[in-house]
Amino acid sequence: MAHSSFSNNQALTPVPDAGRVFGWSAHAALWFSLGVGLLVMQIGAYLVPAVGTQDAMLAIVLGSLLGAGLLAWVARIACDSGLSSAGLMHATYGSGFARLPVLLNIVQLIGWTTFELVVMRDGTAAIAQKSFGLDLGTRGGVLLTTLLWGAVLTVLMAGSMLTLVRKFISRYGLPLVVLSLLWLSWQFAHQLLAAGAPAFWNRAGDGSMGLLSAMDLVIAMPVSWLPLVADYARHGRSGRSAMSGTWFGYALANIWCYALGVMVATVAVPGSDMVTALLLAQGGLLALGLILVDEIDNAYGDVYSGAVSAHSLAPWWSIRRWGLLLAVACTGLALVLPIHSLEPFLLILSSVFVPLYGVILGRLGSDAHATSQRSVDPLAAGLWLAGIAVYQLLANYAPQLGSALPTLALVFVAAWLTRPVRIGFALQK
Repeated sequence: MAHSSFSNNQALTPVPDAGRVFGWSAHAALWFSLGVGLLVMQIGAYLVPAVGTQDAMLAIVLGSLLGAGLLAWVARIACDSGLSSAGLMHATYGSGFARLPVLLNIVQLIGWTTFELVVMRDGTAAIAQKSFGLDLGTRGGVLLTTLLWGAVLTVLMAGSMLTLVRKFISRYGLPLVVLSLLWLSWQFAHQLLAAGAPAFWNRAGDGSMGLLSAMDLVIAMPVSWLPLVADYARHGRSGRSAMSGTWFGYALANIWCYALGVMVATVAVPGSDMVTALLLAQGGLLALGLILVDEIDNAYGDVYSGAVSAHSLAPWWSIRRWGLLLAVACTGLALVLPIHSLEPFLLILSSVFVPLYGVILGRLGSDAHATSQRSVDPLAAGLWLAGIAVYQLLANYAPQLGSALPTLALVFVAAWLTRPVRIGFALQK
């Protein structure tokens, strides 16, 4: 794609001043909200049996701070340059080669949106069954609940992303979710104290996972948002507020939800799932319902970012039109795909974005406006592909070391050391 055509492509041109409306509180509210989710709590529940309480909490805090810090770093680059995720990929890998990671990003975002719709559908069915005795697991019930959540998502895509973040999430959604987390935390902390806090704190792991592996599991959640953060951060007023707001909001949510998952798993009836355990808590129905409603912004975040990426490839369709199409498509896929069996594939696909952003940070970390003038930057592309290989080798042959952090560090250092001395060519020129 010629650079002269970028002016017609909203995804590959910097956001104008009129679109830079997010302050610190908007960034923090958005990323706290996106960081809250049932999936995060479920993963947190896996940690304690494996590494024990103290190592689990250490992994949660360190992994969340590091993972959210990566998000924040990308957010600052995006805000300073005004570029979307697709724009950052073009700037680093060249306008021709960048189409590959952009396309992979769209595929994974469609997959994760479909997964979110299934989570909301299954959660709704569990609430209906446990609380009201309604069986929504029938074919008709699955159709009804899937179409319900899909319709909500489609309606949200028809509106303005800026308005949704600044008015709905910041003013209404965030306080309700915080109150839900506070209530659930108090309920399960009370149960822990009654059962014996020292026994909980001193609980040992079974050795099936090391501290680094546990940190890798914690980091997996913020890393999964790396291909999306720029699409929102570029609407910020300043790089500093985008960075600090994103870091604070996501780190707090990630630490809180992982830790809550650890507490729930400790006091829950053996064999019960996360939804059932939350429902059994006093006031759990209301709290779980609010958290379930909050899941819709995760699906929205995926679809909006997917729409921005799709627009970068086909700018003759607006971001809003792409968003509506993707929302409808994901609703249909949620009805037919065996999404739970596809989760490992989605996790493997997500792994390609760790080295992808290691290269972006190494190349653009010191110059947000720098960009490659080539159609393909062979060195950047080679580092990314090598990083994918390193990630998979570590995951298969040295899982105790973790995969994300070593791969990210190696790729970042290589990209930093081999970055061009001067690549000052702005995308908008």
